[in-house]
Parts: sequence; C-alpha cells; structure tokens
Amino acid sequence: MHKRLPHPSRRQLLRQGAALAGALALAPASRLARAETAADPAAKLLPALDALMARSVPADGPGLAVLVARGATVLARRARGMASIELGVPLTPEHVQRIGSVTKQYAAAALLQLVEQGRARLDDPLAKFLPAYPNGAAITLAQLLNHTSGVKSYTGIPGYMHGPVRRDLGTAELIAEFSALPADFAPGTGWAYNNSGYVLVGAVIEALTQQPWHAQVATMLQPLGLERTLYEDPLRVIPGLATGYGERRAAEGGGPRRAGLVSMTQPHAAGALLSTVDELWQWNLALHGGRVLRPETYARMTTPEGAAQKDGYGFGLRRETLYGQPALLHGGGIHGFKSVLIWLPGPALTVAVLHNADGPAVHVGRLGAEIAGLALAAA
Repeated sequence: MHKRLPHPSRRQLLRQGAALAGALALAPASRLARAETAADPAAKLLPALDALMARSVPADGPGLAVLVARGATVLARRARGMASIELGVPLTPEHVQRIGSVTKQYAAAALLQLVEQGRARLDDPLAKFLPAYPNGAAITLAQLLNHTSGVKSYTGIPGYMHGPVRRDLGTAELIAEFSALPADFAPGTGWAYNNSGYVLVGAVIEALTQQPWHAQVATMLQPLGLERTLYEDPLRVIPGLATGYGERRAAEGGGPRRAGLVSMTQPHAAGALLSTVDELWQWNLALHGGRVLRPETYARMTTPEGAAQKDGYGFGLRRETLYGQPALLHGGGIHGFKSVLIWLPGPALTVAVLHNADGPAVHVGRLGAEIAGLALAAA
C-alpha cells in the first residue's frame, strides 16, 4: 500500500507515455475507423480513451474519473469502476475524491495572493512568521514553496505513515513531529520533494490570516465558483464523496480493500484537499488564465529557480515536456486515492485524472501522460 504522499511522477516516466504514432491503436480498429470519419477531436478521442480506461481498471473495482478539455471545451468526461464497491455505486466524473499533493498548487497560490497583498515577501525568512522554528532565519518562503529548504519531510520518517498519521494534530503539533530532525541540506543548496515544507507553508498562511490554511484557500476559490474543492473535514457531510481503497497483497488473495486511516489534519497544506475532475479543469483555466495571480507572480510560480531548476519544480507545479509540448503538472497520492492534473499551455489542454485507490496497479502519472498523447493525436 501507498502509505505516504508520494513524489510526483518523475520526468522520465511522463516522457515515456505511449508514442503518438501508436496511441490511437488502443481502440478497436472498427471503432477507430468510424471515429476518424468524424470532424471533431472528441469523436476521435473517445473510443481510444474508453479502451484505455477499460484496460486500466475493471468495471467492478475502484474507478477512474477522467476529464480532457481544450480551453473551455470539454473533449471527454468519463468514469469507469466503482465509487463504492460495498454499495454497488458506479463512479461518475461528478464524484468528489482526495487529490493528495495536487493540493500544493492551491496552497502555493493562496500564499502568493498574500504576497501580492503586501503581507509577506518570498524572500522573507520563515523565522518572521514562526520565530521558534530551528534555523528559520536561513529558510525563505520561496525555498519552502520549491522544496529547496532542506527541511526533513515527515512522511519519510520510518514507520510514521503506518500509525501516527491517524492522530489528529494541530499545526504546531504536526510541526513538532519534524522540526527537531536534522536537515537534509543547507537551505538553497539542494532540492528534495518535501511535504514538511508545505506544512510550513500552511503554517505561514495561518500566521498571516489567523485562520486555518484551508479557510484562506476557500477564500481564494470562492470568486471562482469552486465549491467542491475543499478541505476534508471528517465531521462534514460531503455529497458525492467516493470511497477510497487499497490493494490486498497476493498472499491475502488480492483484490481491493478499504484504504488505511489517516487524519486529514496531517496531510495539511501538502495534501488534504478534495475536488472533482471538472473543478480541477476549472482551476487550470483560472490559474493559467490569469484569474488567480498577477502575471509576474504567476511567472515566478511556474519558473523553476536556483537548486529547483534541475528538477523543473516551481511553486507547487513541475515543468515537463510531453510529446514535444511544454507542460505544467503535479501528481498526488494519499490513503485511498491518486491523482494527476496536467496543463499544456500551447493547446490549452487539461488532463485531470482521479483514481479512488492507492495501490500500484494504476500509475496515474503515466496514464495522464498517455491520455494527453491521445488528445494531441486526436486534434
């Protein structure tokens, strides 16, 4: 089982999606022949996408929700599998699912809005907001956002994700779990994907606003009309929330099982949000369309700098190349769920994939890249 918020898909994995020349061969030849007579890209895409999803997940197991759009036009909105195996409820694109580390770009944007308001600067030291944090005077907000702070990631502590993660913790209590650990490197001298850094991003938001980090995210999303992208409060009734699953080991007979328990106080600003494929698409349009941040702030968010350049990481987003196209993307994984959100600026292409299982059977990063290839081929 996937017991931690994982590193997003590596560059080489995303670049290794299916070759464009063979992409549409995933669909039966007869269906392809009919689709290729249609004028619109959606008619070309759908048979291949349906076939790919059928190959990826069984109809009676944990499911996949997929949305592909070009700008404001949806090319495909599809789901396969079950939202609740126990209740026999099929998954739909409208179901709400955990998005794991895709949360990071929302937290980053929320902090960047506060920077735009003059309440903080990216070169401010962490100590300005959390005076007691060790070596906080040497760590900047920008280094938290692009994983160059050197802070130890608490999700990598041996055994941590197998038990302690079930406890409800306040922000200060969660920070205490990792603040005394030795740094991986001096701030700014290296890069390492780091969930602790985004807990600290959330803590800075809280210090600035005197409210939970996710309340500031909700404030950011409210004018965008994104009401189903929200923090998973365990006491809140959330309509359409899908059940998350794991995978039983072969020695146990295989097949799905209920996901392990996790208190959502612990993923914090590193991974505690929920969303739908439609709202991920709308977020892409808003963020990359200039409705969230000023142009200069957006440029800083999406441009890797310093030690983060080698890994192509900006602030909550990674720069990649897919099929020769520049791409901005992030993947996520958390107990019971996996996700990927891709944006190709050239064709204004969004690919959003949500999977309500956390085992290794479905690699959503590769799947999202392959779907992007299908969409580009269809166009």
